[in-house]
Amino acid sequence: MRNIKVLIVDDSLFFREFLKKNLSTDPHIEVVATATDPYDARDKILQFEPDVMTCDIEMPKMNGIDFIKKLLPQYEIPIVIVSSINKFNVELLEKGAVDFLPKPNYKSSEDIHYFIINLIKKIKSLLNTTMFTSNGSKDERTQKANTNSNSKYDIVAIGASTGGIEAITNILRDMDYNIPGIVIVQHIPPGFSKMFAQRLNTMLKYEVKEATSGEYIEENKILIAPGDKHMRVVKAGKKYKVECFDGEKMNGHCPSVDILFDSVATVLKSRAIGVLLTGMGYDGAKGLLKMKRMGALTIGQDEKSSVVYGMPKVAENIGAVNKQLSIDKISKEIYNSLY
Repeated sequence: MRNIKVLIVDDSLFFREFLKKNLSTDPHIEVVATATDPYDARDKILQFEPDVMTCDIEMPKMNGIDFIKKLLPQYEIPIVIVSSINKFNVELLEKGAVDFLPKPNYKSSEDIHYFIINLIKKIKSLLNTTMFTSNGSKDERTQKANTNSNSKYDIVAIGASTGGIEAITNILRDMDYNIPGIVIVQHIPPGFSKMFAQRLNTMLKYEVKEATSGEYIEENKILIAPGDKHMRVVKAGKKYKVECFDGEKMNGHCPSVDILFDSVATVLKSRAIGVLLTGMGYDGAKGLLKMKRMGALTIGQDEKSSVVYGMPKVAENIGAVNKQLSIDKISKEIYNSLY
């Protein structure tokens, strides 16, 4: 693996040096330059040709949002936004800022430790991210996907954490028409889940939206759990719908993959597919095991294609996985299993 060239853009000298020192501890990451503002960053991009850029939002001369909007039509460089959550805008996703991290709490050594681990993982995963756009209008894509599929499964449930944004995008991008409803829990902060759904909705052939409580799960429709609420599936007559609700963190997370998977196992039994993707920790493993015991098809992402082989590793170790696959084979396995 060649070194990944990183450009750090932040108006704080302390934070620039903090990132540079910690990112440089990884032998495969080379911080080629730092920049104090967007104009400085533009010059450094031309000079050093970085592979990935980290960027703050609030900066002098030009804010990060305007900078990214002007930059990406000229340079398709993957960007990790490192800033406060309330400064994000959906335009950042639409313009290609494909991931983010909130700045850490400097009073917590544990928070700093996990911040650096996650940032390094995200930078490495972004090197393989493919930028893409959808073909055809949403109306054209919806019209093509109206045929009744008569699938063996009624719902596909997906859970992910670190590296999951890219993994989920890759799976959904490769899915064919006529799919059962898909419900997703991605460990993600409040506000960003809606932006993620809106970005996917512009790219994919299906309707993608942030879930609201009471919403029905339907064919060719993808629902993503809000970043600050748990989501479960409940039976509603002959149909299914989602309930989104406040609650304590489970396995350190809200939303929790285990809560979603547990509900799918209880309500759908063998009529569901469960997919556990890249992520740190163990959230989702027990829920996936329950799905398998109820007769569902369960899939885990393999170690080689995972940004962090944590959640799917635990699931594999406890016997929760029917099939362990690389990320590029999961969508095909799902679709081929439907009929």
